[in-house]
Amino acid sequence: MTRRLSSRRRFLKQLGLAAAVPAIIPASALGRGGLPAPSDRITMGFIGMGSMGLNNLRGFIRMPDVQVLAVCDVNTSGENYAGSGPKGREPARQYVETTYAERTNGGSYSGCDGYAFFWQVLERSDIDAVCMALPDHWHGYMTVAAAAAGKDIYGEKPLARTIREGRKMVDAVRRHDCVFQTGSQQRSDARFRHACELARNGYVGEIRKVYAQVGGISKPFPHGEEPVPEGFLYELWLGNAPSAPYHSERVSGGYNTEEGAWRAWRPYSAGHIADWGAHNFDIAHWGLGVDRSGPMQLVDASEAPEEELTLMYEGDIPVIKKKGPHEGMVQFIGTDGWVGVSRGDIWASDERLLEQQMQPGDVRLYHSDDHRRDFLNCVKTRSRPVCDVEIGHSSLVACLTSEICMRVGRSLTWNPKRERFKDDDEANKLLTRPMRKPWRV
Repeated sequence: MTRRLSSRRRFLKQLGLAAAVPAIIPASALGRGGLPAPSDRITMGFIGMGSMGLNNLRGFIRMPDVQVLAVCDVNTSGENYAGSGPKGREPARQYVETTYAERTNGGSYSGCDGYAFFWQVLERSDIDAVCMALPDHWHGYMTVAAAAAGKDIYGEKPLARTIREGRKMVDAVRRHDCVFQTGSQQRSDARFRHACELARNGYVGEIRKVYAQVGGISKPFPHGEEPVPEGFLYELWLGNAPSAPYHSERVSGGYNTEEGAWRAWRPYSAGHIADWGAHNFDIAHWGLGVDRSGPMQLVDASEAPEEELTLMYEGDIPVIKKKGPHEGMVQFIGTDGWVGVSRGDIWASDERLLEQQMQPGDVRLYHSDDHRRDFLNCVKTRSRPVCDVEIGHSSLVACLTSEICMRVGRSLTWNPKRERFKDDDEANKLLTRPMRKPWRV
């Protein structure tokens, strides 16, 4: 039972309103015996109903101890969003109500509210946690606001659009004692965990280098203007980003980080280097044990031995931004062998390593087999999840110092403690960005 759940129940009981909490329905009404009592469920709101938002919604709603009370999106129908299934505010709301209706004895359900404005979700005292799947430029402001509202947060990666915003998020989560899970879900995959434990415990010898398969950076938006679709609050979608004319490819939620989706455009994302760096640099950090540190140097591709941007960590271990010579999106190369890992498979120089059991005294990494379940467990126990906000910030630093190095086109020296570049005003200016009122962090 969480602190917030307990406080909310006491508050409602004092007001005599316990029976009036929206959408909390008896377990018997759902026709699923053995469920937690309604007062013990984690109530959730979902902000951002594009393809990743709907993926998260589908994942959380199947959890028996979750009750979805609200969905929110600036887009009524979501016609600009990628992926299969319902997209946008109204399809998401209907999905929730249909899902719960199918579980009830009577076959009907009404109790999920749809909002266009995110603050309407954050103002609800009956919502314990929020799941946010938004363009990167919204992450910082939304997280700080959600933390101030007392919500626990499952937030999509990368953590933020700038390093300064990421630090503000860490500070807000800690100040308000929130649980925050970064959506870098490879940490909840047994293959990635095993690869990192092999690397951490010397089973491939002393680590000499790491390869992390990550692409390039975003670019300025090249297209013109189109009419804003009916039901789409475009100015709110822009938020703190610069004013710009609407175009469907500006706001598309597709996964193309080169063109045709917001992930490709500089005001809203750093591009593939952040979108996938938040996965693969993150695993490199896990295997090296540098979660709360950062690179000491960023070596520009023009100066790097393997002609690709290289992040240098303490102990002169390089993380090279490309696919390595073996199998796997992330490859740890040691003095006695190698291990590589991707989603769905793991490889090693000696196949016996794939079955290697860790021994007493070995470093054992946080065990999570379900990223969303881990978040919910931590909401209840008030512990920090497998990809806590500080871990998300560490991978963000790797992503965005790399982006800045590529933008300025030269090698840089980074101070992880001060979170600044040494003697480079141009690079330091890119640690933050102008933000439009009133959505500044």
